[in-house]
Amino acid sequence: MKYIIIGGVAGGATAAARIRRIDEKSDVILIEKRHHISYANCGLPYYLGNVITERKKLFVKTADDFQKRFNVKVMTETEALSIDSVNQSVKIRTSKGVEEDLTYDKLLLSPGAMPVKPKLKGIDMPGIFTLRNVGDTDKIKAYIDECICKKKYPDKKVVIVGAGFIGLEMAENLKNQGLDVTIVEMGSQIMNPVDFCMASFIQNHLIEKGVNLRINEQVESFEYTSIDDSFPISVKLKSGYDIKTDMVILSMGVRPQTSLIKNTDIKLGQTGGICVDQYMRTSVKDIFAVGDAVEYPHPITGRPWLNYLAGPANRQARIAATNMVRGCIDKYEGSIGTAIAKVFDLTVAVTGLIGRRLQQLNIKYMATHTVSCSSASYYPDSSSMIIKLTYSPANGQLFGAQIIGKTGVDKRIDLFSRIIKKKGTVMDLMEIEQAYAPPYSSAKDPAAIAGYVATNAFTKEMPVLTWKRMFQELHGMGTIKNLRILDVRTPEEYKENYIEGTENFPLDELRDHLKELDQNQPTLVFCRVGLRGYLALNILKGNGFKEVYNLTGGVTVYNSASKVWITNKK
Repeated sequence: MKYIIIGGVAGGATAAARIRRIDEKSDVILIEKRHHISYANCGLPYYLGNVITERKKLFVKTADDFQKRFNVKVMTETEALSIDSVNQSVKIRTSKGVEEDLTYDKLLLSPGAMPVKPKLKGIDMPGIFTLRNVGDTDKIKAYIDECICKKKYPDKKVVIVGAGFIGLEMAENLKNQGLDVTIVEMGSQIMNPVDFCMASFIQNHLIEKGVNLRINEQVESFEYTSIDDSFPISVKLKSGYDIKTDMVILSMGVRPQTSLIKNTDIKLGQTGGICVDQYMRTSVKDIFAVGDAVEYPHPITGRPWLNYLAGPANRQARIAATNMVRGCIDKYEGSIGTAIAKVFDLTVAVTGLIGRRLQQLNIKYMATHTVSCSSASYYPDSSSMIIKLTYSPANGQLFGAQIIGKTGVDKRIDLFSRIIKKKGTVMDLMEIEQAYAPPYSSAKDPAAIAGYVATNAFTKEMPVLTWKRMFQELHGMGTIKNLRILDVRTPEEYKENYIEGTENFPLDELRDHLKELDQNQPTLVFCRVGLRGYLALNILKGNGFKEVYNLTGGVTVYNSASKVWITNKK
């Protein structure tokens, strides 16, 4: 049996190693267009930021090491030109420029994705880069060392176009290198994979760290500047704003690299990715595909989507390799898109379907926020963790989770991911037995608290309103007639952080002032994070109030989101 794999890194290299582990005798050929077959592409921003100081640590295996260990013929700097599925052959061009045809019994495609690079004037000029592979990293690092660090002017500037995960990781690492960083984002928020309210915490944190933000701004062109030659590049925005800079990093997303299959019968899907079935087979016999270029149905929606994450690519590769050797026995369950990123002192993580995506799909959902301590509140350096859950109003099925915090975010997002993939409910979160010691959690873990709050909202024990609903009610855009909004924090808290249009009825004095309130008037209560609001809601309901809501996430979420909402609308 002869296996050919096109493309290395997470998909191709993993599949090649798996094939060899379960089939010692067959021929395995790995074709990679670039020089490196297996490297830590997620570590590239940290190498540029000198967090990873040794370049060699980026490489999981060199081509020689991989070939020796797994007895795989590795052909680097070799391009696959075309596929002949009828004669089961691949035309390649070797590093020496020689073209030849290689036959196969089974073929695996792992072509990956390519950076989005729109056709803008000046986009190919020196000093403008994308970051996708080691070669890109080497060019950026060389440019920083030779053209920026050695310049005679003290100011050193970079513009990052795009505020997704990679863009924000680059912002942190370049800022820590002493560069003045400006992020340009054409959308209405940074970090599009999470909902606006959660992204607001990251945006406020970036501003605290001195990162310049241009939200709702679109790049029109790039030009060499002659006005101020201390900064060679001028970034022209459609608003008329002009940013002078030393360097530009394009972080505008990626799209599937599918040029190799254009003249084949391999089917592309709705999203432009390669269609595969649950065995990772394409529409053509004996050809499989994995990784960033693959389209597969989302486990919750059943709709096809593209998932650019290393974890699912590795899992797909293992499944595809097993099925290529042993027949179709392993099935892929799909990915829900679990991702995490460090942005300066904060960590942001997401899994499943966020609120905005559910709205786009016309899927009804509920949402609740919680603000809990990542460790016991009395333990040194305990910090807050903001969690947002989205779930079904029909049966409580957990759709998605988002977390912002300093520590322990990774542990909780993985827990939520497991519940979502198993189609569990918010009630299931209350049943999970979690390890507890003061350095790691509180006796009521943040994930459990999120489950309790969501369950209370789901069962209507605690009706909730979100920050946006409260904002709309306070600004004349609401839908609840004659709503009264009560701040149940202490007088000191109320005075320090007064929200116009609200009244202060401290929780511990609320029972003494019930006669000042109308039982028949719709009432919204809120506090700092939601707990005192929940207690106030129970007091009011227990005293005959008919329509009472709690502000989910309290003023912690409200203040962050409303501040950014107003800023981004300017």
